[in-house]
Amino acid sequence: MFYHDNELQYEVEVEDPDPYFAKMLQQAIGGVEGEMRVALQYMFQAFGVPKQKQEYRNLLMETAAEELGHIEMLATAVSKNLQGAPEEMREDARENDAVIDAMLKGGQPRQALSAGLHAMPVDANGNPFSGDCIVATGNLAANMYANVMAESTGRLLASRLYEMTDDEGMKDMLAYLIARDTMHQNQWHAALEELGETVPVPASFPQEKENQDFDYEFMSTFREERENPGERWTEGESFDGKGEFSFGNQPGGGNPQLEKTIEEMYNEATSESDD
Repeated sequence: MFYHDNELQYEVEVEDPDPYFAKMLQQAIGGVEGEMRVALQYMFQAFGVPKQKQEYRNLLMETAAEELGHIEMLATAVSKNLQGAPEEMREDARENDAVIDAMLKGGQPRQALSAGLHAMPVDANGNPFSGDCIVATGNLAANMYANVMAESTGRLLASRLYEMTDDEGMKDMLAYLIARDTMHQNQWHAALEELGETVPVPASFPQEKENQDFDYEFMSTFREERENPGERWTEGESFDGKGEFSFGNQPGGGNPQLEKTIEEMYNEATSESDD
């Protein structure tokens, strides 16, 4: 169950509207690094949390709801950037309306044509949001690692957007979003710490069933033989403390060519056998 309060989570002000920046902000809404992604990712992860781990469900759902608020903030910022035009664009616009002129020069036309100068569930290139980027495995550890990555790329995107604008209102909003990304990265790391031993994921699979010859070997794919470079991941104790890193090469084995085809698939080019 969700409740909505008709108030933004954080104030959104635009001092100098910029349709081009509105286009860039779309990445933070519907892009692979955006808020739609994390909101739905945390929500679907929460749906799969069992009753005995209710505290993780609460953590995920609370954060998902917060991310929905971020979408609202960004959509507001997009609209405010679209519904005005910088003064220099107003001066340059002759036959066209200044806002439409600005859109055509640097914005995303569909924000005007399809959405009436408002945000859309698309990325900065106009590609519709896709749920294919959502990670919800049912395994809490795998999900938390995915969440750290999602918040890392989101914080990177917000930082880049921050550097792209001189608008103090937009910088203030982005500084808030960057701060929340900092918190979310830390909370997912804290959740992993609380879960305990999680490496490798899934930690529940018996490691004695995997091939013991290759479970801690860094495998070089260079054609020529190479010496162990002595990196942290090629020698010494493994990160999980259950083995020793080593350095080797691909083992090789078998010929990849198929010996026969399945007649029912009609893969033969002619009616006669190639044999």
